[in-house]
Amino acid sequence: MSELYSRKLQLASFDRLLTVMDELREKCPWDKKQTIESLRHLTIEETFELSDAILDGDTEEIKKELGDILLHIIFYAKIASEKKDFDISTVIDALIEKLIRRHPHIYGDTVAENEEEVKQNWEKIKLGEKGNKSVLGGVPRSLPALIKSMRIQEKARGVGFDWEAKEQVWEKVEEEMQEFKAEFNVSEPEKMDKAKATGEFGDLLFSLINYARFIDINPEEALEKTNLKFIKRFQYLEQEAKKNGKDISNMTLAEMDVYWNEAKNL
Repeated sequence: MSELYSRKLQLASFDRLLTVMDELREKCPWDKKQTIESLRHLTIEETFELSDAILDGDTEEIKKELGDILLHIIFYAKIASEKKDFDISTVIDALIEKLIRRHPHIYGDTVAENEEEVKQNWEKIKLGEKGNKSVLGGVPRSLPALIKSMRIQEKARGVGFDWEAKEQVWEKVEEEMQEFKAEFNVSEPEKMDKAKATGEFGDLLFSLINYARFIDINPEEALEKTNLKFIKRFQYLEQEAKKNGKDISNMTLAEMDVYWNEAKNL
């Protein structure tokens, strides 16, 4: 009974949201003016705000940001319905059909014993649906390079193109490191062929991302945590220097290191 009551509440809340969206689109000057194109950059911003909340582990903020993204989904569907392109019901129906189609181990006769087999089935079905000539055709061009690298590797793995063991991947990392070092001579940087060194550095990053995947580390998440750690320590350095009447731009590296090491121990 409680589960049914909860479902009723959810449906009622969703219906109320649709009503509010209709009213805003009709009466609010800003909402009336928006187009699918004008909302695009705002949606991207909201997605990153949700990402920040997730990284912070802030449940209340995650709830708020999910609401903002849901608003955008409803908004896009409302605009499309006005043009007779689609509405939120067709968006939801298409999603349901896709989920059923891509889970044949649940809704069909396909057998999938583990997560990896589920992912492989998903990619194969997706490839057939989209009619892509390449397995990698579904990777968005505008993805940040690090995330794009992860998706490329995951999709290739989905059709069986992958290393067999993490030790092989680490050997590749070491190989790419040596090739980069060969192009970038620390003692004679002026003789470096920047184009070749850039290419080798990219290969090194790609192989490191690959290795992270093999040991179940999300490299984007790992890098962002390091970014946040650096920001926290650097801001401590700035604050403590200011408290002591020092201008950070006039401090020596040795002086800054004192505060940096303090920050590391916090």
